[in-house]
Amino acid sequence: MPTKATAIDQDSLPIHVRKVERVLIYAFLVAFAAFFAVPLVNAVHLSIQVGGPANYLEVLTRDFNGVYIPQTFVNSAIVAAMHAFFVCAAGSLAAYAFSQIPFFGRETAYYGVLLFLAVPATAIIVPVYFLTGTLQIFDTALAVALPEAALTLPFAVLLLRNRMDEIPRSLSEAAKLDRAGHFRIFWHVVLPLVRGTLVNLGALCVMWSIQDFVFPSLLLQSPEQTTAAQAVQTIRSAFAPTPAESSLYYAALVLLALPALLIIVFAFRYVTRGISAGGVKE
Repeated sequence: MPTKATAIDQDSLPIHVRKVERVLIYAFLVAFAAFFAVPLVNAVHLSIQVGGPANYLEVLTRDFNGVYIPQTFVNSAIVAAMHAFFVCAAGSLAAYAFSQIPFFGRETAYYGVLLFLAVPATAIIVPVYFLTGTLQIFDTALAVALPEAALTLPFAVLLLRNRMDEIPRSLSEAAKLDRAGHFRIFWHVVLPLVRGTLVNLGALCVMWSIQDFVFPSLLLQSPEQTTAAQAVQTIRSAFAPTPAESSLYYAALVLLALPALLIIVFAFRYVTRGISAGGVKE
């Protein structure tokens, strides 16, 4: 028979293994993050190599081919806010219909929506360009936000429906006994319970919109409407091939990368919850 000491050793072995695995995982993550941080650190170094930190003040106040760096932040924020609003509003309504309202062909329609998760942005460039011209909304934040929202909407439906399926049916049935219609059930019962998931979804929408380069480059024409991601290419020809100008260019690149970096850092918990929320059902 095993002694007490042997039993204790056997019980402690999995804990020791888990600690080793945790250390290895963290070490891998740190090395992985350091690998991707090298370009950013190098860009910061090159940005102050000639001219010092004053380069950042200069690029914030200087005009580059009609583009002002602070204005690109405002433009990106407007597009991101519109993108998040459209996705959260339409996605929550569609998810409620698929989750709470029984109708013929519901599952077929739901899986049809999920098929659009496989559609890349490049596949809809031609129809987006045609529809934008038909609606006469070229060179506006709305022109960029609409196709971004269209691509994100299937993911929003998947995320929110999985969360709404976890809500007990007894809550909506009790509301129906009080003669509440679908709109009241959606607004007063379901929506408060999925508020956290909506925040996660909104954080993801903002992050994806800030990083989008395709639609701003396709649909925005005037320098005043340039977004931060688009400005990386737009301002490139404004710098001469001299050491001083090269440092200014790298300073501009660092500043243009800040919005996405800050969102990832400060909204990381919302982003990770947004990816995993509703992904696994009990």
